[in-house]
Amino acid sequence: MSSASLPRLKTFRRWMPGLIISTIAIILLIRFSNWPEVLESLSGIDLNWFFPALAFFIVSLGLRALSWMIMLQKKVNYGRVFLTLNEGYLLNNIFPFRLGEIGRAFLLSETSKLSGFFVLSTIAIERTYDLAIAASLFLATLPYVFSMDYGQSIAVSVLVIGLIGLLTMFVMARNRTWIKGKLDEFSLRRFLIRDRIVPRIDALLDGLGVLASLDQFLLSLILMIVSWIFGGLELLFLAKSFGVDLEIWMVGFIVGVISIGIAIPSAPAGLGVFEAAAVGAFSLLGLSTSAGLAIAFVSHFISITITGLIGMYGIFRDGESISGLYQQLRSVRVINPKP
Repeated sequence: MSSASLPRLKTFRRWMPGLIISTIAIILLIRFSNWPEVLESLSGIDLNWFFPALAFFIVSLGLRALSWMIMLQKKVNYGRVFLTLNEGYLLNNIFPFRLGEIGRAFLLSETSKLSGFFVLSTIAIERTYDLAIAASLFLATLPYVFSMDYGQSIAVSVLVIGLIGLLTMFVMARNRTWIKGKLDEFSLRRFLIRDRIVPRIDALLDGLGVLASLDQFLLSLILMIVSWIFGGLELLFLAKSFGVDLEIWMVGFIVGVISIGIAIPSAPAGLGVFEAAAVGAFSLLGLSTSAGLAIAFVSHFISITITGLIGMYGIFRDGESISGLYQQLRSVRVINPKP
């Protein structure tokens, strides 16, 4: 095997777990779904409910961008943050390993004076919010479904990990000055560490600054929660467009299951896993799995299409290309701080 083939083989092996999981999910959906009923549900969609659902998704997306702007300590204008968020989603829907998160850091650092490490730390905060909210929704609604110890243990684990992560970042944010002082002392005569590593850690700590401010922390968290609420309204209205009436707690359960489900490794865009998680949630609730699969198809399509169109516009506006970005994101240099 040539040396040029080794990196490709290594990349393929890293792809494999997610591809296998998505393939299994797709096979199960194909094997056990009642496709005539699914197609019948799709053909009977009520646009009077569909368009409000679409509007709720866009509002949810806008609120998420606003929350991220607060995490960025308002160092970037809202329009730039909104475009970069969607660029990241587009890259996540195309490339494996959630490269869109690194892509967000790279693109925002390229179009602003921010360090990529600073941006990455805010993305870590955002993901911690998501984990905590998803697990909270699942745990809060699980008693309405039935006792499911295995699923509950997963949700508790996710919630604990999220809270520990948030607490760790909070402690680091509150003690930034002390940590930086110790780093300066340690690297005083270690020139490589002082010049290469310390600036990155400083940028990372600065990115956690939103957690040190109670007002900014609460505002960013509240905006994120409201964004999730509008995401839930999207599902509620989308279900109504298929003639399915969901109670509020059912919406919370389905959203929680889908969010926890797509957190596991999968093919880009959560292909197959998103739909399988939705079908599983509908099944546990005793609802039509055919309608659930149809709703999942449309919900996933809305997400991929809207974020994809906005993200594509942003990437071309920035003078980038998809293939060029992929090559840059595979390099560790993409998150080097600005000099």
